[in-house]
Amino acid sequence: MADVPTLPENPQDDPEAYVGLGRQDAEERARSRGWTTVRSLAPGTVITMEFLAGRLNFEVKDGTVHRCWPG
Repeated sequence: MADVPTLPENPQDDPEAYVGLGRQDAEERARSRGWTTVRSLAPGTVITMEFLAGRLNFEVKDGTVHRCWPG
């Protein structure tokens, strides 16, 4: 039988702490805190609803994070 793969987990981090930061600062902070994928999106961007552990999403307007969520 094959080994069960180790799946990535979300870092112990508060996504709300990124709201109000500049895009670049937020992305750098997220990567330094262990997020494996960081994605910045414009408001209203169409994305899939798949959940990816270890990914942090930012909704960025005028260079500032307005919304942040994992997955």
